[in-house]
Amino acid sequence: MTGAEWMCGIDSGKSPKPSWTSLWQAARVCMPFIPFKTHRKTSRPTTPHSRTSMAQAEYRQLGKSGLRVSVPVLGGMSFGSEKWFDWILPEEKALPVLKAAWDAGINTIDTANMYSNGESERIIGKFIKQYNIPRRNLVILTKCRFLVDEDDPSVITSYFKPELAGTREYVNRGGLSRTALFNQVDASLERLQTDYIDLLQIHAFDPDTPMDETMKALHDLVQSGKVRYIGACNLRAWQFIEMNHIAEKNCWTQFVCTQVEHSLLYRPEEREMFAYCEYKGIGILAYSPLMDGFLARPLGTKTKRTAAHRGTVFEKPMRKSDETIISRVEELSKKLGWKMSQVALAWSLTKVSSPIVGANSRERIQEAIIVGKTLSDEQVKYLEEPYEIRPPRF
Repeated sequence: MTGAEWMCGIDSGKSPKPSWTSLWQAARVCMPFIPFKTHRKTSRPTTPHSRTSMAQAEYRQLGKSGLRVSVPVLGGMSFGSEKWFDWILPEEKALPVLKAAWDAGINTIDTANMYSNGESERIIGKFIKQYNIPRRNLVILTKCRFLVDEDDPSVITSYFKPELAGTREYVNRGGLSRTALFNQVDASLERLQTDYIDLLQIHAFDPDTPMDETMKALHDLVQSGKVRYIGACNLRAWQFIEMNHIAEKNCWTQFVCTQVEHSLLYRPEEREMFAYCEYKGIGILAYSPLMDGFLARPLGTKTKRTAAHRGTVFEKPMRKSDETIISRVEELSKKLGWKMSQVALAWSLTKVSSPIVGANSRERIQEAIIVGKTLSDEQVKYLEEPYEIRPPRF
C-alpha cells in the first residue's frame, strides 16, 4: 500500500504498511481542510529595512497554505515593452521601481508569461541578478495558458495572432495540456533565471484540454520541484471548483489561491468564488483593485492607461453608480487624510488576502503600503452602498 492510497482510504491489498516517508509525501498533497479565515493575521518584516523611515509592507498567509505574501503584491504587468501598451515601463525604468518595492519589504511579484510576450518575466529575472536579491526571500508568481511570441512584443498574441497556434513553431506552446504546461514552465524559468516558481497560476480556462490532464500535470510540476504551489486566474467558479475537486479526489496538489479582478467597482466573484474559497481555505488575490486608476483619482482624470485600454479587452466602461462610488472614495480620503488609492486598498483588504498593485514610481510604491490604515464597518458600508451588480467580464 502506498502512502497516497493509505491517506485516501484506498486498500490495494498490498503489504507491508506504508513507510513514514511515503506517508509524509502523501500528506503534502492530501492534508485535511482546516477551518480558516481568508484574512489571516499579518506580520511586519524583520529585515534591517524595517528600521528605516520608509513605510514597510506587511505579510499575510495565503489561505490555509503556509505561503505568506506581501501586502500588496507587486503587479508585473507594468514592466515590459512600451510596444505592448505605452504605459508599460521598459527595463531601464522598471528596475529602479522593482528595487524600491524590494526596499519597502514587498517581496511578492505577480507576472505572466504573456505580459509583453515574456519581457516582464525577463526584466524580473534581471532584477534578481542585478541587485543580488536572495531567491529564498522572494515569492514569484507567474501564469501560463496563452501563446508567447517573443519576437513581437507589440501584440497580445493569443488575441491578435490566433493563427500561430496552428504553426509548427507554436503548436503545444499555449493552452493547458500536459505538454504545453511543461513547455511554458520551462520557458518561464529560463526568462526568470530561476530554478523554481513559487506559485504557478493557470491564466484562464482551456476548453480543449480535459481538466484531469491539466490538474495531473500541475501536480507533477510540483512534484518535480519546478513549481511549489498552484493557483488559477480568471476561472468561472464552477471551473475552479471542479478542477480543485479533481485534484482533491485523486490526492493531487490542490489550488492555494484564486486570482480575480475585484474592486469597489467590480465584485461579481463575491457570491460564488469567494464563498467557496472561504469554505475551503483558499487564498484570494485581487487584480485591478484600483480599476485601472479610476479609484485613485478624482472623476474625469485622464491617464495613459485608460486611453490605451480603450477599445481593447481591458476597457472598463463607467456607470453612474461607479461615479458615485468614486466620489465617496474621494470624500473619505479627504476626511481621513489618505490618498484615494489607500481608501480603495484598505477596502480591498477587508475582502481578499492581498491586492495586486501596479506601480511606475517609488512614490506609488509607498502609497500602496497601507500599514495601520483600516476602515470602520460604517465606512465600508458607505463605500459599498451604491454598487450595482456587474456581469462577469470573462
